[in-house]
Amino acid sequence: MLKKFITLLKKTTLSSNQPGKKSILLGAAFLMATSAIGPGFLTQTSLFTQQLGASFGFVILISILLDIGAQLNIWRILAASGLKAQQLANQLAPGLGSFLSVLVALGGLAFNIGNIGGCGLGLNVLTGLDTSYGAILSCVIALGIFWMKEAGSMMDIFTKALGILMIGVTLYVAISSRPPVAEVLRHTIMPEKIDVAAIITLVGGTVGGYISFAGAHRLLDAGIKGPGSIRQVNSSAVSGIIVTGIMRCVLFLAAFGVVAKGVQLATQNPAASVFQSAAGRLGYRFFGLVMWSAAITSVTGAAYTSVSFIKTFHPMLQKREPLLITGFILSSTLLFLLFDNPVNLLVMAGALNGLILPVALAVILTASYKKDLMKNYNHPQWMRWAGWLVVVVMGWMSIMSLVKWLK
Repeated sequence: MLKKFITLLKKTTLSSNQPGKKSILLGAAFLMATSAIGPGFLTQTSLFTQQLGASFGFVILISILLDIGAQLNIWRILAASGLKAQQLANQLAPGLGSFLSVLVALGGLAFNIGNIGGCGLGLNVLTGLDTSYGAILSCVIALGIFWMKEAGSMMDIFTKALGILMIGVTLYVAISSRPPVAEVLRHTIMPEKIDVAAIITLVGGTVGGYISFAGAHRLLDAGIKGPGSIRQVNSSAVSGIIVTGIMRCVLFLAAFGVVAKGVQLATQNPAASVFQSAAGRLGYRFFGLVMWSAAITSVTGAAYTSVSFIKTFHPMLQKREPLLITGFILSSTLLFLLFDNPVNLLVMAGALNGLILPVALAVILTASYKKDLMKNYNHPQWMRWAGWLVVVVMGWMSIMSLVKWLK
């Protein structure tokens, strides 16, 4: 998988002045991946590694399988129909798309509050700048990207560059932590304990809510749609899953290498403990770099995708997309300043988006049976069954988790 991704990366890395179709495909993959690899991703992975140890490898394995079942179905069906998720839902039942849009936008806003906080924390570690000022500065940088003339191309370049940087830096930290890989492999197949809440949170944080639609909507906006584009869509979707999976595994290995030595991760900032314990002062600086990169790319992904749902409410909103994105990012920044515990918020946001996933995926799968909406595209039956399995599993686990939380 890693070799396939590197080959695709080499083929699709074009200059910023030539944003061809291959570059857009990889840009969509990285938009999805970097939307998933946010502060919540770093926090959740570190926390659950502390709690589950090597058995967390099993949680990652199951979450990747569920991610594939969700992502391929959503990307292929939306691309074949040529419609965004909310438009397709409205074709099924009037108002259903609006309901889905509200769910996704709220989940995106919850995530983006934590993303803005992650930006502030990352700059604080890197430069010593106050977290609030770091959040505000990052807000301005994110807004600058969307107000550029070629915002789509700039977003593609931005997410690809920082995505590669994050993986490279975290890999260095993972090697420095020297994790017991044999133990990880053993308990990934035969876990000592299984945490349903951890699976829900991971899947929700990787493909839940707005994240599963980020790359697909980017492809539609770029004009890559219709049954003839399915092969390209598959390649882009799989690349996004590979990028996310690599980063999750590398971060887990880094965290477990630290935890296996008996280090207790800091409750307020578990990911920072991982980087600092594994690579000392340099590792702590690397944490700031990775945190800021993860956060700022997630800010752009959350804003772009959430607004892609909202702007279809009315033609006037379609023309005011930059203003909508500006309002979304500014609102996230202001709300962040009101919260005291971003770690709890980030874990909660992942769980919330995990609850949204079975609802959204069920709507998309139902639409796949409508040949008039699919333009005579025949969605593979095995893929439908895989998608419905994700709906059932995630729905059941979400209900069980909610019942447990209410107790």
